[in-house]
Amino acid sequence: MTDRLPPNLLARFAPRPPIEYLPPLDRAPGEREGPRYSGVADLMAELKMHDPDYVPWESAEEKRQRKKEERELKAKEEIEKRLATWNPHDDAHATSDPFKTLFVGRLAYTTTDASLRKEFEYFGPVKTIKLVVDSDGKSRGYAFVEFDREKDMKAAYRDADGIKLDGRRIIVDVERGRTVKGWKPRRLGGGLGHTRAGDKHENQNYPGRDMSHLRKAEAAAAAAAAANGPSRGGYGGGRGGFSRGGGFAAAAVSGT
Repeated sequence: MTDRLPPNLLARFAPRPPIEYLPPLDRAPGEREGPRYSGVADLMAELKMHDPDYVPWESAEEKRQRKKEERELKAKEEIEKRLATWNPHDDAHATSDPFKTLFVGRLAYTTTDASLRKEFEYFGPVKTIKLVVDSDGKSRGYAFVEFDREKDMKAAYRDADGIKLDGRRIIVDVERGRTVKGWKPRRLGGGLGHTRAGDKHENQNYPGRDMSHLRKAEAAAAAAAAANGPSRGGYGGGRGGFSRGGGFAAAAVSGT
């Protein structure tokens, strides 16, 4: 049938010359014949020679990891720098007697000296209140309350932990900066516990202590208040009889 095709179409079906044989490229470089083919990797050294500021390409994950390490190193250097100059005994804004001073943390940013005084005068006469503020005069969420008597500070330490003030559940502790040797605040890598290292529940709802006894005491106090009316105590009584049950911080206060 192809014999009936015109010459121009028959030329299309004519056999082509054989393909020239070339040696395979998967051999060792020394065994290859002819021109050697390579990728871009062989030219990277020459590129660096032409551009001294050349930085190799990094993936998004490598970039995040690098920036994280840089931030951690910078934060560590900053903490070491502040630790070298930190001395709580030379603080001009500190209270006069650290053994009569109570640390109050996790305050609402709207809490004032007046509301703190009103709350803690239930336990005894308050001498001074140092609400810590930043350079703009805004509260940093913690304060130091100095009582006239050490026993009132102990009563507040025992009974005020976990109460609500301006809608926030506060924590209290003794002032450790001037009473505990080697103590460092949390902003300088110290503090109690690691509550900021956990998830949302730990960071917002767990104050770094076992609060199960406080919740049970609150439930018992609520039941007693419903039956007999609310009670308001002072030294030894607290708000509804909350008790922290003692601990190493109480021993630090008493010196035992």
